[in-house]
Amino acid sequence: MAGTNGKQKTARDMVLSLGVIVLAGLVMYLFIPHDDDGGPDLKRVDYTVELTTARRAAPYPVAAPEGLPKEWQPTSVRYRGAEDNTWHLGYHAPDGEYVAVGQSTQKPAEFIEEASQGARKTEATEEIGGRTWTRYTGGRYEALVLRDTDGVKGATTVVAGTGSFEQLGEMAAALKLA
Repeated sequence: MAGTNGKQKTARDMVLSLGVIVLAGLVMYLFIPHDDDGGPDLKRVDYTVELTTARRAAPYPVAAPEGLPKEWQPTSVRYRGAEDNTWHLGYHAPDGEYVAVGQSTQKPAEFIEEASQGARKTEATEEIGGRTWTRYTGGRYEALVLRDTDGVKGATTVVAGTGSFEQLGEMAAALKLA
């Protein structure tokens, strides 16, 4: 009968061990923070240095928004002077959509194709901030395009993204060229 008592003791020890493990797991779950929204954790970028550099180097007035609500979060920035003076500033809009400003002296058709990811020109135009923007649609992104930015021949400005034309217009209206 000595063998039965040993088996009971082993089974009891296993149950107690399992209870301790479950309790430890519950404690970790409760006290370790976790994010339930499922969305990506996007980091806000400070584009001040890149903007200053681009405004000094670019042969056109470089566009950046002023006065957008704080919910508009800048997430990407770059200036490539060696590659057709290309400026890019990407934003995460309040509703989660993506909106970007792009400018370049690259051949307009190629730059618009790249910035809008395949959108095509429509006949629709919008007057925003005293400038006439042309709508592009049908690609991965919708886009508003301003050719010959502030009279600089060959400089193209594109506001594109997954956002609505209303959001693209809000970004275009906030752009200050310097």
